[in-house]
Amino acid sequence: MRGLDFSSWSTVLSSLLGLLLFSLVVVGVRLAFMQTIQRRRERENRQINERLKTLIAAYKTLGGSFTGELDVDPTHLRDLRRRAREAAAEAGEAGPSTAEAGDEGSDRRRRIRDAVEAALSDVVLLGTEEQVRLAAQAASDMVAGRPVRLSALVVSLRDFIRKALDLDPVPGDLAIPDQGPLRTEGGSKKGGGDAGARGRGGGGGGGGAGGGMGVGMGAGMGMGRMGGGASRDD
Repeated sequence: MRGLDFSSWSTVLSSLLGLLLFSLVVVGVRLAFMQTIQRRRERENRQINERLKTLIAAYKTLGGSFTGELDVDPTHLRDLRRRAREAAAEAGEAGPSTAEAGDEGSDRRRRIRDAVEAALSDVVLLGTEEQVRLAAQAASDMVAGRPVRLSALVVSLRDFIRKALDLDPVPGDLAIPDQGPLRTEGGSKKGGGDAGARGRGGGGGGGGAGGGMGVGMGAGMGMGRMGGGASRDD
């Protein structure tokens, strides 16, 4: 206050303008600082949400089954086909049917393995240190051709997701069965769906033809009425 001079109106106005300018500068700096912090928080929230979304999807894929075969079969399609060709060569004429039966029987296991591989890659990218170690071990077992058990990784993902969502931990006295990979649908239903789609497409074509005939008949009847009205006027 010692630097302010109120001896005349001009000095009072200049002092007030100086105070106003200083206040505007301080408020502008504060707003810019707050916007920077808000953008950083929004970016962090988006990253956390995307990470949680990806890990939740991986958890559903890796631990979506409580019953059935909980180990992942690491066999690839090329190995299955090679085994089928070898079996076909030994069986002689029954070879092709045996190969086809082997391909159909292993279709679901191949789908499960592909989904588990994609989920493991997501965990390696966005998981914690413990989860990355477990996912890397599972991937190494899969590459080596050993059956993969995912129960430890599923438990780690479940605990992390519940903690990130601020949920209570799973009670320790609760006996949860071991979880395994989600069982996917086989390829047999796909053909039926395609056939149904083709049937619906054919029905749609028939409906289009019927609609075209209805439009043509309606237009012809309208022209007939117009012609009849013109003849009565004559």
